[in-house]
This record gives sequence, C-alpha cells and structure tokens, in this order.
Amino acid sequence: MNNKVSNKERLWNAEYMKVMLCNFLLFFAFYLLTPLLPLYLDSEFKADKDLIGVVLSGYVVATLLIRPFSGFFVDSFDRKKVLMFCFFFFFLCFSGYLGASTLLMFFIVRTMHGIPFGATTVANSTVAIDVLPSSRRNEGIGYYGLSNNLAMAIAPSVGIYLYNVTDNFTLLFWLSLILALLGFLCSTSVRLPKRKSVEGKPKLSLDHFFLGRAWLLAVNICFFGACWGVMSNYVALYGKLELNITDGTGIFFMILSAGLFVSRLFGARSLRKGLLTHNAMIGVLISLVGYVVFAFIKTQWSFYLSALMIGLGNGQMYPAFLNMFIKVARHDQRGTANSSILISWDLGMGLGILIGGVIAENVGFAEAFHTVAFLQCAGAVLFLLFTRSFYERRKLNDN
Repeated sequence: MNNKVSNKERLWNAEYMKVMLCNFLLFFAFYLLTPLLPLYLDSEFKADKDLIGVVLSGYVVATLLIRPFSGFFVDSFDRKKVLMFCFFFFFLCFSGYLGASTLLMFFIVRTMHGIPFGATTVANSTVAIDVLPSSRRNEGIGYYGLSNNLAMAIAPSVGIYLYNVTDNFTLLFWLSLILALLGFLCSTSVRLPKRKSVEGKPKLSLDHFFLGRAWLLAVNICFFGACWGVMSNYVALYGKLELNITDGTGIFFMILSAGLFVSRLFGARSLRKGLLTHNAMIGVLISLVGYVVFAFIKTQWSFYLSALMIGLGNGQMYPAFLNMFIKVARHDQRGTANSSILISWDLGMGLGILIGGVIAENVGFAEAFHTVAFLQCAGAVLFLLFTRSFYERRKLNDN
C-alpha cells in the first residue's frame, strides 16, 4: 500500500516526463527558425527591415488573440484531444513555410502559426498540471518551465550553426517539421486522469476566457512582461549604441537562459513547500537589481551581470506567479488560469515593445531602459504592498 501511494505521489512520473518532452519539442521546433527568418525573408524575398518586422509580428498578434479561447477549450472539452488537435495544427503549419512562394503567403503562414503555438502552449501546460500529483504540483510547475527554457537556449544556436554549415533554409524547415511531428506523436501517448465535474458551473461566463479572480495578479505580471519585452527586443541595439558591444548579444542571452534554468531548478524546492509569495518576492527584487544595473551602469561586465540577475529573478518569479494564478482558480479553470497569465505577460510585452520603441526613437535607448527600471520598481512595489495580500485572500484550497 505504501509503495502504491509513493508511486502515485512521484513527481517524475511517465506522463509528466512525456508532457515535458512535448513542451521541449514544441519550443525547439519553433525557436530553431526564429533567429533565421529575417535572413530568409531578406535573401528569398528581398524584403526591407520594416516589412520584415510586419511579417514576423503577425504571429504575436495571433498568439495573443487565441489565448483566451485556448483556456476555454481546454477547460470545456477533452484536454488530451484539444492538445492533440492543437499540436497537429502546429506541426502542419511548418509545411506552409516550405510551400510559401510569395511574401504574402509567408506572412499568412507565419501569422496562422501563432494560433496553434498559442493554443498548444496553454493546452500542454494545463495537461502538465493534470498529470502532477497534488502534493508535488507547485514544484512540478517550477520544473516544467525548464523544458522550454532549455529549448529556447539551445534551438537558436543550433539553427544558426546548421545554416552556417549548410546554407540551406529548406533543410531547417524540414527539421522543424520533423521535430513538431515527434512532439505531436508524443502528445498522443499521454494518459490523463479523469477530471472531476463541478456542481453549479455557469454555462458561459467571462471566467471561461479570463480569470477575473486573478485580476490584480494579471496587472502585476503585465509590468514584468513590459520590462522583458523592452529588454529582449532592444538589447542588441542598446549594447551596440551605448556600450559598443557588437557581438555579445548571443552571450547575453546564453547567460540569461542559464540564470532562468538555475533559478527554476533551485527555486522548485521552496515552491514544493508552498512558499509562493516568498519566491515571487525574491524573484521580483533580484530582477529589479538586474534591470537597474543594466540601465544605470554602462560597462561590459554590468551588461552580462544584468543578464544573469534578470534570468535568476524571472526564473524565481514566473513559476511562483503561475502557481498563484492556479491557486485562485477552481480545478476546472486550470486552462483559463494558464491562458490568463500568458495573456497578461504577452500584453505587457507588447506594450513594453511599443513604449520602449517610442522612447528610444524620440529620446534614446538609455532613457528607454531607465523607464524599464522604473516599471520593474513599480511592479515590485505593487506586489509587496497589494498583490501578496490579494492572493492570500483569494486562494482556494481544493484545487
């Protein structure tokens, strides 16, 4: 009997590892191409920089628009079937890159790809929560993010290396297609526990699309998403113009990814103990130090140190916030909780990119990153004074 209980409560059970592999393949297939698409559009279609930006931004809009509906479908229908359908559509879109013979066709394919990408990330992370034992859920959600962090750290470098060796975009499109197919096949083998029904559940409400109970958590995560959006999109230009660092962006993101990975790895222990607000607070403050160093100390060592601090901070903060979203939701709203934090993060990123671009264009990159440090500080104050107590009042114990 004890063996059975201990087996049931195992974190690294077979289904959880399958879902982790699905997530890794999903992000690896997608980010293998991401840094190379501007080169492809330039060499294949002779597109200028403004047009390349428009073409590549389409998927972001599509991803943001599909998130609320993803949560609704994941909560309302069979989760495994939703995951399989979304993953198959995600896989199918890679064949569109092979067949896109005009810039307009490529734009349509790229924009359409944002729909299954956004939906599959919500479906897969919700399935991960379902296959985790309740006693290990906080910890498991923290580890889950390692799979996409690892993929996002490795895939761009692999893609660039293969392109430099082969000078062949078609090969890379085929490789992404095959990896996505493997991810889909893996998703078909996941076995989910039976879901409990909820008495008196409303037929249709706003909470099917966005978790209203978590509104202040959503506002707070928007602040941090805005900071991440400015940093991730403008760091290369900032490094070149302000610090004369022309070839250090790759190293910056490698250090950032290492910080994310290490932080999630070691932060999972305190998540297991239920120290969600503690983890979030530490992550928010470490990130604040990182953004302040980035914005106000203009040296090469501070450039790379800030990458480590921001990575360590976000690796602590984001899993804690995700757990808090889930804790204020009913068990039948896990999809909505997942989609809600992603909507908030994406919205913050979009606003950050827009605001950062306007400030950089009219005043300068230094001032744009001063604004980022201010936004992170405002988000930290909001969390410490209001969001922590908001979460404690609204968290549920039955999910």
